[in-house]
Amino acid sequence: MKVDEVSQDEARQGEGLRGLIEIARRSMPDARRDAETIEPVSEEKGAVALLRRARERIDWTRIPGFQAKAEPAEEQSLLRMLIRRICLFVLLPTALVGVYLFLIASDQYIADAQFAVRGNVEPMGDVNVGEFTSLIQKHNSQDSFIVRDYILSQTMVEALDKSLHISKLFSRSEADFWARYSDPQPIEELTKYWREQIGVRIEAVSGIITLSVRAFTPQDALTINKEIISRSEALINTISRRAQADMVVHAQADAEKTAERLRAAHLALQTYRNRWGIIDPIKSAESILLQISSLRKDKFKAENDLQVLRGSNLDEKSRGIQVLVATVGAIDQQLKQLQDQLTTQGPATGGATNMAEALLQYEGLLVERTIAEKLNESSNTMLDRARVAASKQQIYLATFVPPVLPTDTLYPRRWRALLVTFFCCLVVWSSVSLVLSGIRDQRL
Repeated sequence: MKVDEVSQDEARQGEGLRGLIEIARRSMPDARRDAETIEPVSEEKGAVALLRRARERIDWTRIPGFQAKAEPAEEQSLLRMLIRRICLFVLLPTALVGVYLFLIASDQYIADAQFAVRGNVEPMGDVNVGEFTSLIQKHNSQDSFIVRDYILSQTMVEALDKSLHISKLFSRSEADFWARYSDPQPIEELTKYWREQIGVRIEAVSGIITLSVRAFTPQDALTINKEIISRSEALINTISRRAQADMVVHAQADAEKTAERLRAAHLALQTYRNRWGIIDPIKSAESILLQISSLRKDKFKAENDLQVLRGSNLDEKSRGIQVLVATVGAIDQQLKQLQDQLTTQGPATGGATNMAEALLQYEGLLVERTIAEKLNESSNTMLDRARVAASKQQIYLATFVPPVLPTDTLYPRRWRALLVTFFCCLVVWSSVSLVLSGIRDQRL
């Protein structure tokens, strides 16, 4: 068994050796041919040789973002394609816009004007009523914004269309197809077109309003500008008259209220005097106090005389002592009556209210009458000043740069529009090209 196994192994080794020899015999012609085309080994050694061989073996065209160096023919084709696309997407739209601007677009004339809303801020004067002073306060900047919004409003468009027929002025035959207004259309469309032709700018610091009107003839621009200023001034005058009327109405109402209050105060005093039967309780009380003071002096004198007589050992039944005693008693009775009249006696009608209460009520009525008189005087003064102020124009439109007839066309700005068109087309084409190139690179 061992001999058979050894012979089988030798047979297998012999077959493998014969196979190797046969493969070597077949590959010898290819190896000889390759040896004849092998380039001689350069003298570069180390890292330099490794980098050179790596650079030669790398296929740069397969790396995203890199391309192999193009041949001159390919470079020329790329240049032609770039020029063709620039001409198609940049120069052609710019040329079309230029043809419209320089050959078709109609000239438009601009009439400018500058004005401001002015106001006379006049206080009502020192009337010693505190919060009622300086009633006329006007915020002119708000009036400027009112004028601006009115100029751009549909109300102004309707008024000008009735007076000047601006829809026909903006649809003249001199205007080109793009710039003219297509008449007839709804008033809302005319308002949109109006806001494109009219420019209103307000300076924040000075409040000066700059008005610019564009039209297809110089006379149209001037006429529209003058009409806008005229109607704006009419609006300001209306606001001023309404404010003046409101001011006079409020002052008149205040004067009527204070007059009614003064009248009520006088009626209350008259009712009080009729009820008490006294014209002036203060003077009546003063006279009573004078009588009491005089009676007290008489009583003091009588008591002194009575004390002297008693000290002279006269009989109590003597005539002198009896007279003095009667005099002192009468004086005491009069004093008691006067004191009761001040503190306990009622009014002439028999009421239970005493003189002190009457004086308190009278003083309250006097205070009310004094306040009513002061308020009535102040309100009458304010009414007179309001009437004087109403006779003046509190708000007015001051035009310091009037519109003039334009002599040269300032719109459209042809070269500026052409440059803007060229720049926009160039930017759009460059952006789209970059985006498409990025998408193609991501697909590699």
